Amino acid sequence: MLREISIKNFAIIDDLRISFSRGFTILSGETGAGKSIIINAVNLLLGSRATAGFVRTGAEYAELEALFDISPDSRTARILAENGLETAELIVRRIIARNNRHRVYINNRLSTIALLTTLTENLASISGQHAHQGLLDEEQHLLTLDRFGNLIPLREKVRKQFQQMQPLIRKLEELKELKNRQAEKRELLAFQKNEILEADIKTGETEELEQELLLLKNGETIFRAVHSGIEELYSAQNAIVERLVEVRKQIEKVCQIDPELESKVEHLNDVTFRVEDITEGLRAYLDQIPLDEKRMETAEERLFFIRKLCRKYGGSPDSLLTHLKKTEEELDSIENLEERIGETEKVLAGHHETLRTLARELSEKRKKTAEVLAEKVEKELAALKMSDTRFRVSVSPIPFSDGNNPWLRANEKGCISENGMDHAGFMIAPNIGEELKPLSQIASGGELSRVVLALKVILAETESVETVIFDEVDAGIGGSVAEIVGRKIAELASFHQIICITHLPQIARFGNHHFRISKEVKQGRTRTSITPLTEKERIEELARMLGGVKMTQATLDHAMEMFQEN
Repeated sequence: MLREISIKNFAIIDDLRISFSRGFTILSGETGAGKSIIINAVNLLLGSRATAGFVRTGAEYAELEALFDISPDSRTARILAENGLETAELIVRRIIARNNRHRVYINNRLSTIALLTTLTENLASISGQHAHQGLLDEEQHLLTLDRFGNLIPLREKVRKQFQQMQPLIRKLEELKELKNRQAEKRELLAFQKNEILEADIKTGETEELEQELLLLKNGETIFRAVHSGIEELYSAQNAIVERLVEVRKQIEKVCQIDPELESKVEHLNDVTFRVEDITEGLRAYLDQIPLDEKRMETAEERLFFIRKLCRKYGGSPDSLLTHLKKTEEELDSIENLEERIGETEKVLAGHHETLRTLARELSEKRKKTAEVLAEKVEKELAALKMSDTRFRVSVSPIPFSDGNNPWLRANEKGCISENGMDHAGFMIAPNIGEELKPLSQIASGGELSRVVLALKVILAETESVETVIFDEVDAGIGGSVAEIVGRKIAELASFHQIICITHLPQIARFGNHHFRISKEVKQGRTRTSITPLTEKERIEELARMLGGVKMTQATLDHAMEMFQEN
């Protein structure tokens, strides 16, 4: 419930703080005292759009703050927890700046209007004589009907069944789309598969071709280097081998003088033999050096082909194998397409039958509930001096059109949404001989106020909103009707925290708490103040509301009588 609001530098309000309690709270005061400004402030704290025009003259910003008590297991507490915010209470603060750089704080953390609106959705509602929300919003009529009839659990079953079907419907559409492109797709996949297979690319072939081309392009250079090496080592005059042999002979001659040189001779023999082996190896290598220009052209063409194919299918030889595997899987998938479509349609058919059964059950219960609700509303309206009023809840099917998915068909003409197969609308004829018209088209403010109140009373036990604010619900009524309206609002206070702005003493007398809103001029500035009233002050305020500016003893006696009767 709303525990407290604080308003600073807002319109003609300088600095105002109001503490609220449970039960029925009355706000009264002269016209223009600032009651509507307080309602504007509450609307902003519930998430309405802010403009710089709200900022009090001479100030740079206005500051609004509200404190709500919330239940630990409530929807609001759950949303706070999901957003990492404290859940013990809800503190909303809005800064409305003259430069239009407004800010929202939730539990002392900078936040967004979207989160604020979500949090306050079930905390408070404002029902004014124009009733721009809630019960006059035709989109809410179906939800109101379901809440009244305790049909929310069944409605939730329909929603879950509807949502379970969505991925299956999308899957079937994709399969059928694939089937429409089946021949073209199969031809493309088969071509890609054959192209990769016919290329017959071996593992490491790219690297081998690159190395072969390197040798082919540098064959003559390698040949000259190797041939020169053979000449120097063995074939040329005074080659390295000949000189080694000559050195060995010279050392052998002196071995007779120093036998220790024999080991050196052996090493020279080994070196000589090794040079001869190297020479033979170089000769053998010389015979293998590739100098085939045709082979070079063939290798270049093959390497170009492999690289081009790799770029087409992913960039590397490994990507070719990956694409080949994927292509084979897709071909297998296409071959089994008819079977997969049939299986999906079979599963969908089962879900569709379940959805239709649930939707039909919900629709039948809605129609019965609509009759009960209409009867109750007419009874309440009769108590509110609208005895000739006819009220109906129209429950009509959602029409099926060509754009709807056939799996969401309820019957030949009807369609199923996540909320079932029905539209609902509140219809009313306030006077005898008039046709039933949508509730939103009522012209009389008094009639509108009483219809809204009647619905609020009936839905009091099922409506989830905690605080209900009536902004001049007394518009267009008076006398005995006003007293009845007051009693009805008092009944609502058993289920909700009620805050009511009124000009009528017949309503104000029923309040559990009473505040007077007034304005005064100080130092050339107008400011609004709010005062909680004692019992004596309440009687005086009732007398003012009864008699206007001039207070007489008769008026005071009448006010005392009204208060004591309550």
